[in-house]
Amino acid sequence: MSSLLPTPKPGILDITPYVGGKSTGGSGQTVAKLSSNETPLGASTKAKTALKEMADKLHLYPDGGSTALIEAIAEVHKLPTDRLICGNGSDELLSLITNAYAGPGDEVLFSQHGFLVYELAAMANGATPVKAPEQNLTTDVDALLAAVTDRTKILFLANPNNPTGTYISADEVARLHAGLRSDILLVLDAAYAEYVRKPDYESGAKLVAENDNVIMTRTFSKIYGLSALRLGWAYGPSHVIDVLHRVRGPFNVNAAAHAAGIAAVKDQEFVEAAVAHNDKWIPILTQSLRGMGLGVTDSVGNFILIDFAGTGKEASAADQYLSDRGLILRSVASYGLPTCLRMSVGTDDENRAVIDCLKEFLEA
Repeated sequence: MSSLLPTPKPGILDITPYVGGKSTGGSGQTVAKLSSNETPLGASTKAKTALKEMADKLHLYPDGGSTALIEAIAEVHKLPTDRLICGNGSDELLSLITNAYAGPGDEVLFSQHGFLVYELAAMANGATPVKAPEQNLTTDVDALLAAVTDRTKILFLANPNNPTGTYISADEVARLHAGLRSDILLVLDAAYAEYVRKPDYESGAKLVAENDNVIMTRTFSKIYGLSALRLGWAYGPSHVIDVLHRVRGPFNVNAAAHAAGIAAVKDQEFVEAAVAHNDKWIPILTQSLRGMGLGVTDSVGNFILIDFAGTGKEASAADQYLSDRGLILRSVASYGLPTCLRMSVGTDDENRAVIDCLKEFLEA
C-alpha cells in the first residue's frame, strides 16, 4: 500500500485555525465570560418561547429558503425579500462570498486589525489576504484605496470594527466605494450595527440599494443573543444573492434558528433595552479604566479595547490575573494588538468586578 496521504489544496496548512474567546478561568469556574461580545441580557423571552414551541418538529427538515425568516427581516428593516439571504451565522456568508468571488491569483483586502475570518476565508480559497494600515486603530479609507491592485476582488469592511470598536462615517464608506472598480465586491460587515447611534453612521443598506457591487452582512449573535443557534443574513444585489444561493448548502439554516430568529427580529423592545444597557456602561467602563492610566478606544460596539502600553504591566499578565479570578476577557495578540485585551460589556456586577480587579492588578 502507498504511504502517501490525501493532500489538501496549497495554502490550507498555512492557515492558523480561528480560536474563539475563552470560556473558563484558571480555576475552571467562570464568574464572568466577557471574551466573545455576547450580550449580557441573553435572548428575548419571545425568542426562547419560539424555540421551545418548535421542539415537536425536530424530525422535519427546515425551509431551505428561510422564507418566513427573510420575510420577518424584510418587514423590520424595510428591505426587499428577493435581495436577502440567511446563513449559518454571518461567518458562513463571509466564507461563501469569498468562495464565490475569490480564488488563486486574487487578493482579498481588509484593514489592519479587521476580523480574523476575512484572512481565513481568503486563504481557504487560495486567495491572498492583504491588510491596509489603520490610523489610530480606525479604518483608513485612503490606505485601503492605495492597497487596491488589479488582483483585488473583494474588500471586507467591518464597520464598526472588531476588536477595536471604532467606525467610519457613511460619507467615508461612500468615498471608499466611489474609489473602487465596479468589479470589486465591497462587503460591509455590520455585525454591531444595532448598537450604533451616531448620526453620521449608516449600516450599509443605502449603499447596497444604490449599487451593484456592495453587500451587507448582519448577525443574530450579538444584540439578539442567539450566538448558540448560528444565524446571520445578508442584503445585496440580486445577482450576488443568486450566486450565494447557488453555493450555499441546501439546508444551511436550521429550523430552531428560523423560529428564534423570527421572534427575535420582531422584538425590537428587547433590542432597545440592550442598547440602553450598552449605552449606560460603555462610558462608565471607558472613564473608569482611563482613570487608571489604561488606554481605551472610543467604542461604538458592545465591547471596548483596553491597552496596557505605558502602564508598566503586560496585557498577558492582566489576562492571567483576571482569568485566575474568573473574569474572562479576550487576548487580541492574534489581531496584531499584543498590548491589549478586549472586554465585552457584561452585567452591572460583572463590569464592576472587572473595574475593581484591574485596579488591584495595576496597583499590585
